[in-house]
Amino acid sequence: MTDLPTMALLLLAGHWVADYPLQGDFLATAKAQGPLRVYHLAAHAGIHAGAVALVTGSVWLGLSEFVAHAIIDENKTHRRISFATDQALHIACKAAWLAAWALS
Repeated sequence: MTDLPTMALLLLAGHWVADYPLQGDFLATAKAQGPLRVYHLAAHAGIHAGAVALVTGSVWLGLSEFVAHAIIDENKTHRRISFATDQALHIACKAAWLAAWALS
């Protein structure tokens, strides 16, 4: 079984990889504007969901990440929250998934 610090690092690494190199300029722009905006937002949230599901082994935590990530990023694209708040909320989600994983 993976220990708690390793799982925390893997969840954070999954977030960083999915939010930076796997997002890229195209997806960052497309999820905020354009005719397929919602599709691209879902695709981005799906990448994050896949990372969480792979790391934790839980489809339910992956689905939770999908919903949370989409809601947070939708608010960021409409400038309701700042980039710093966006990142803080994503990290808070990883802490919640870590707690759920540890308790399961």
